[in-house]
Amino acid sequence: MPRLVAVSNRTADLRKAAAGGLAVALGETLRQTGGLWFGWSGDIVEEADGGIRGEGELHVRKTGNVTMATVDLCREDHDAYYLGYANDVLWPVFHYRLDLANFDTRFAAGYRRVNTLFARKLLPLLKPDDLIWIHDYHLIPLAAELRALGCTNRIGFFLHIPVPPPQIMAAIPEHAWLMRSLFAYDLVGFQSHTDLTHFIHYIEGEAQAESLGDNVYRAYGGTVRANAYPIGIDVDEFEQMAQGKEGRAMFERTRQEYSRRNLLLGVDRLDYSKGLPQRILAFRELLAHYPETRNNAVLIQIASPSREAVKAYDQIRRQMDSLCGAINGDYGSLDWMPVRYIHRNIARKRLPGLYRASRVALVTPLRDGMNLVAKEFIAAQDAADPGMLVLSRFAGSAEQLKEALLVNPYDTEGTAHAIQRALTMSLDERRNRHAALLRRIREQDIHWWSASFLRDMNEVEVPQPA
Repeated sequence: MPRLVAVSNRTADLRKAAAGGLAVALGETLRQTGGLWFGWSGDIVEEADGGIRGEGELHVRKTGNVTMATVDLCREDHDAYYLGYANDVLWPVFHYRLDLANFDTRFAAGYRRVNTLFARKLLPLLKPDDLIWIHDYHLIPLAAELRALGCTNRIGFFLHIPVPPPQIMAAIPEHAWLMRSLFAYDLVGFQSHTDLTHFIHYIEGEAQAESLGDNVYRAYGGTVRANAYPIGIDVDEFEQMAQGKEGRAMFERTRQEYSRRNLLLGVDRLDYSKGLPQRILAFRELLAHYPETRNNAVLIQIASPSREAVKAYDQIRRQMDSLCGAINGDYGSLDWMPVRYIHRNIARKRLPGLYRASRVALVTPLRDGMNLVAKEFIAAQDAADPGMLVLSRFAGSAEQLKEALLVNPYDTEGTAHAIQRALTMSLDERRNRHAALLRRIREQDIHWWSASFLRDMNEVEVPQPA
């Protein structure tokens, strides 16, 4: 097995249990191959005297048999590449929010600079037969930068966020360069078939791409294989956390505190893509249209801090404060608070207990690449008396989780009706739906995701242009 080289904006500590995300997905293969994980160190080095941009310093250390290599960024590069292009251009546009994008040309220049820097720092660390797997929107052009330096290794790319339709993508001034950069990869993976379809429609419309069969496409003078690989969770690990000390304690405490209530739960980052104001308005519709839910239903909404220095996030926080306060003021009583809004992080080991104690989970983003909260909720349930998942049709996970109650989050009245249906659903129906959902997230878990992508990357034979 060739050595795996994983590249992402940030690396994770493989020594920490239940680290989640890429640490779970990649840690196993990295350890098997004695792999390398490369990314930004998280450190910002202030510019040298005279305002000269500093060269990022490379740090290399060992974690077991895995090599961790990270690079520092100077303030100017960090602000342009990360705060600017990644968070103020790519994130809003890929989530269909053109109104929040800031197309400052300095951001694009910084984004290119950092990807060039990463390529220069990574190349000397590579071995001839290494398999390189690059992750997410921060590093779209990294393969092209490596190719320009002479790298001939197999390189794959996985995009963790959605792909917008072609007309939205085309709003990015550098859209052609970004999409051309994907053809420097051997394999490109997306979260959903919807994302894959948007990519294909773009390259067919903008670059007259030719389909060569077996999901291989020719455009921009190159070829690439593209497919959907929906990311999953480690179901066994999550079930173990639910039975762990902190998970059980959270379950017992929550069940006792809300013994006379039906508990609804939302767990999100405070991000405009998550549909949080629409969710609160849907809950208000529930209370207005179904009087039996008053003094009975409680929504716990956890919205962990996210990019709070960005103006758009300050606005959504103020909006959430206002909406939650208004519902509690209009409907609450001395012994019942309809919404408990928590703007802080909750320890990951406690979440399974909170999921298990909840009658309904509300996972209703306006647009999301996958959303693993939906899968975590399913894994944490008691199969004998499971809670019900209300899921946005615009989450990537909706393609897999058909037995959830799928909703349009913009339709707050329709979402309220779905919540009421979840609250009144028979035990038999809940059991049947949960069994089908659990079976699917087991079949396509995090290990399946990683193995499927790496298998295809090893096997792909991309025809070279004549």
